[in-house]
Amino acid sequence: MKKITLNIDDREVTGEEGGTVLEVARGVGIDIPTLCHHEKLEPYGACRLCLVEIGTPPRTRLVTSCVYPAADGLVVKTRSERVIQTRKMLLELLLARAPGAKIIKDLAEEYGVVKARLRRTATFCILCGLCVRYCAEIKKADAIGFIGRGVEREVMFIPEIAAESCPSCRECFPLCPTGVLESNFRLVQSLLFKQ
Repeated sequence: MKKITLNIDDREVTGEEGGTVLEVARGVGIDIPTLCHHEKLEPYGACRLCLVEIGTPPRTRLVTSCVYPAADGLVVKTRSERVIQTRKMLLELLLARAPGAKIIKDLAEEYGVVKARLRRTATFCILCGLCVRYCAEIKKADAIGFIGRGVEREVMFIPEIAAESCPSCRECFPLCPTGVLESNFRLVQSLLFKQ
């Protein structure tokens, strides 16, 4: 595989061609937060916490590092003022959805977010898609999926498939950053599966 050189946080680093900015950064020990990334799954870019700023002033833009391809000569800032402010807003949104999730509270504390200014009914699901993608990509079961659009979007077990597949599998439960998936499954199981 061909090597590429890019600049991350004023540091010249090398990585493999075909990798993403997130992969190259993590490969050289530069931490970029993410809640929806998993090395076994295709990159998704749902949580947006891995946003980085690319380019040189005045022509810069924010991109999602888990899906953005690393390229020779690319200039990346992982903690610029613009990146920090955007991550803070994203964390406020995530806190409104899942106020008790430890990983989100820890990230919020790290970025100085004390509380969410936004009001929203907590669902405790941040729509990261890890469970949906794991079930589809790794298990090939499609027992869980997204329903609805926009603010109505949520994750739901497909009763006909989940009744057969999920009780013996449950591999997606530990992937859930908020820990709500297992309790949601138990609720659905008690209401629909009647085992």
